[in-house]
Amino acid sequence: MRLRAFAALALATLVVCAAPLAGLALGGHALAPYLEFPPRTMRVVQPPFDWGVFLVLCLPALGTLELYLSALDRASPRQNAPAAGRFRWWGWLGIALIVIEWPIAWTGGLVSPALRMHTFSLLWLGYILVMNGLVWRRSGTSLLTHRTRWFLALFAVSAGFWWLFEYLNQFVYNWYYAGVGGMGDMEYFIRATLPFATVLPAVASTREWLRQFPRFDAMTLPAARGNAALAWVAFAVGTLALAAIGVRPDLLFPMLWIAPVLVLAGLGQLVVGETVFSPLAGGDWRPILQPALAALVCGFFWEMWNYGSLPKWHYTVPYVQRWQIFEMPLIGYAGYLPFGIECALVMDLVARMVERRPEWPPRNTT
Repeated sequence: MRLRAFAALALATLVVCAAPLAGLALGGHALAPYLEFPPRTMRVVQPPFDWGVFLVLCLPALGTLELYLSALDRASPRQNAPAAGRFRWWGWLGIALIVIEWPIAWTGGLVSPALRMHTFSLLWLGYILVMNGLVWRRSGTSLLTHRTRWFLALFAVSAGFWWLFEYLNQFVYNWYYAGVGGMGDMEYFIRATLPFATVLPAVASTREWLRQFPRFDAMTLPAARGNAALAWVAFAVGTLALAAIGVRPDLLFPMLWIAPVLVLAGLGQLVVGETVFSPLAGGDWRPILQPALAALVCGFFWEMWNYGSLPKWHYTVPYVQRWQIFEMPLIGYAGYLPFGIECALVMDLVARMVERRPEWPPRNTT
């Protein structure tokens, strides 16, 4: 299991890196600018807002909302369990980090700019500790204390995971960073890697917190079965979509979030034999609905804390750059849903490598 999981993750990484370059090559474009490391994205002028594109992109978002409402309506939740223990000291440490670092992140002059640039990482460390503290208080367990090896491994994997999205962003130019212009490559890499390392642990911790709400942990939908042929189709479509980003990034920028799901899910099924999509065959949709919602919750905090931070990112999304909540255009929050599934697929493969077992929890039967 460990070797198969590693192979699936390595092959998916290779495909995600190579496919957009193949699209560029087929289009006769130079590849060298996209091979620089660390990848940096410049600000570009994107096509203006277009109602047609906006409404088309709203359709899958509305469909997903209907999916959640249906799953919650079909849920048969267990009774709320009493609190299992006190809020642990490390949870209070997380609260203290947020209370102290938030004003520093948003206020110039309290500390030097060099120190202020690290507050985003500390805010997310605080968030992760608080979420684990809330889960401990309810259940008496947490990822931090009861799945420590896997949870710590997520920090290391998360850094490389998000650098892949920084690489893909070079093709679509959907966001760029302000306040990093004077940094050398090594300084930029170190300062960026620290917050990138908190992405997967934050989503995992939030997913675990959502599981403490009985209705969210009892979501169910009709069974959806797959097979090897469907896995090959998912892999092929995802690979072609990534290649197409290199040809028409202005139209296919949503594939930055959707195509890696198809590649990861397809390769996971073909190489490992199962993925977080496998429980759907029994009507258990929690392994994808919970992390997708967890990523959306994290997305709100990512965008909120980014709003006044130094450095910070800005969005330049073609055709939909309107109605920003913080810096993110309204429809852009829908991208966190497939991103959460990507996180779940990666977290599952890491669990198979570290713990030699699938990551998703079994369905409660009591």
